[in-house]
Amino acid sequence: MTDDPLFIVLLVAVFAVLIILMIGLGGFAGGGAFNKKNSNRLMRYRIVAQFVAVLLILGFVWLRGGSF
Repeated sequence: MTDDPLFIVLLVAVFAVLIILMIGLGGFAGGGAFNKKNSNRLMRYRIVAQFVAVLLILGFVWLRGGSF
């Protein structure tokens, strides 16, 4: 499965969501100017990245003949 290009793209999307989430949580925990300036933007990016990741997961399952 790791040699499947769609699976690799799926993993990249999931890790992108994780990285965006960790940056957002780190900024929230630290507070200050970074949090005030970027918190809403980072969470919007996370929502979009999650949407793309979920679509890729569903597409991967559908294309590989799995069942939901």
